[in-house]
Amino acid sequence: MRECFEVQDTDAGGRIGDLTVPRADVTVETPALLPVINPNLDTISPRRLADEFGAEILITNSYIIHGDDNLRERAREQGLHELLDFPGAIMTDSGSFQLSEYGEIDVTTEEILAFQREIGSDIATPVDIPTPPDVPRDRAAADLETTQERLAVAEDADTGEMLVSAPVQGSTYPELRERAGRHADETDLDVFPVGAVVPLMNDYRYDDMVDVVAAAKRGLGGDAPVHLFGAGHPMMFALAVAMGCDLFDSAAYALYARDDRYLTVRGTRALEDLEYFPCSCAVCTAHSPDELRALPDDERESELAAHNLHVTFAEIRRIKQAIRAGNLLELVEQRARAHPTMLDGYRTLLDHAAQLERSDPVSKGAFFYTSHESARRPEVVRHHQRLERLDVPDTLLLTVDRSAPDAEFDAAWRVEPPFGPFPRALSKSYPLTAEVPDRTDRAALEAAADGVARLVAANPEADVTLAHREWPADALERVPDDVELVDLTAERA
Repeated sequence: MRECFEVQDTDAGGRIGDLTVPRADVTVETPALLPVINPNLDTISPRRLADEFGAEILITNSYIIHGDDNLRERAREQGLHELLDFPGAIMTDSGSFQLSEYGEIDVTTEEILAFQREIGSDIATPVDIPTPPDVPRDRAAADLETTQERLAVAEDADTGEMLVSAPVQGSTYPELRERAGRHADETDLDVFPVGAVVPLMNDYRYDDMVDVVAAAKRGLGGDAPVHLFGAGHPMMFALAVAMGCDLFDSAAYALYARDDRYLTVRGTRALEDLEYFPCSCAVCTAHSPDELRALPDDERESELAAHNLHVTFAEIRRIKQAIRAGNLLELVEQRARAHPTMLDGYRTLLDHAAQLERSDPVSKGAFFYTSHESARRPEVVRHHQRLERLDVPDTLLLTVDRSAPDAEFDAAWRVEPPFGPFPRALSKSYPLTAEVPDRTDRAALEAAADGVARLVAANPEADVTLAHREWPADALERVPDDVELVDLTAERA
């Protein structure tokens, strides 16, 4: 068990956890946002991030500090916390981003780790190789090998109480990402960033991002705090948390403000296009769009950055509450409707429903069926798995309602889309108390039919009858041929 991270609550792949950062003497509650601080800019001061926005942790770039004579000496003399005036935990990047952008840097893993410790970083990062998406597999494998060699260097370094991250690379090759996650998990390192995903997010390839993270999670242990490097837009935080990410670093609040862009959980708007603010943060209640546009450039940038932070931190709090309430995936469904590529990401997440099921609580609040994607949620997967454990009588009626005559059967069970069959004694158990629309869609009926098929396959000797109401052919084709079908609508006519 990693002593620095303890999971307190879960929903789907998401979790609320405590990340203990001994050098800072603080415990950060995750999911957590790490605002990116450029030591050469002061859009929003670190002290204000802590006092006004509640930031418990931030990230800055030790390579930038190392390469600037003035900043380097001040950091050495004052320490990073005093230099930035920040009371929480500080994570530092190593220059890997610059490596990915410019092709080379003039510092080694040994040197940058020693420098990060010297200036008082609380969580350090070695110089990994951030391999871009879609490169040839040979290159991705070779880069991964180099990263793993540098993780070995980081393990051997004298880092004291400073936590050290172990980046998980592998480009867009799931087997390499899984292997990288397993290798990183076997080290003595502490925090596990999934790296080189920014190009995927910049190109709105959320489906590929989900596959990358899911593969990394398969290799990492459940006690591994996972950092999604460069995930800065609040629109995708719920999706990323549902995948199992715990930490997010964001420069978007400042970068977007510099370009007069206004963040919302449904996307980004140009300030010039807004007549009304759809937000009640301190910035938006104090200014109209016209008033904000009329401010001097620096002041307008600062106010926009503050709004962007308010929206971003509010989404993190909303996600935590969703985990506590057990409805994280319903929040993900809402966010998925903001953009077609987000919907691709959510549908890809549900491709990994069996993986999510392993961490999803067996009981929680209400299951709300809000779209045909709900038919693929982990709760449905779990119910289908459990059907194999149920004792089935010799003759069994599966019925969608009580109108079917059941006297000739040993027992009658309910069939509830999307879950399928279950004994009546379980009708008050989660998730069979689900709220499902009266106008049941095809996906829910097909999932229920899959449940019938699963039950019949586990009990081939049983004589099973399914009483339904005008189920479509696509659903009935999923039911085994030896199940007798009764259409209750036709029987009543």
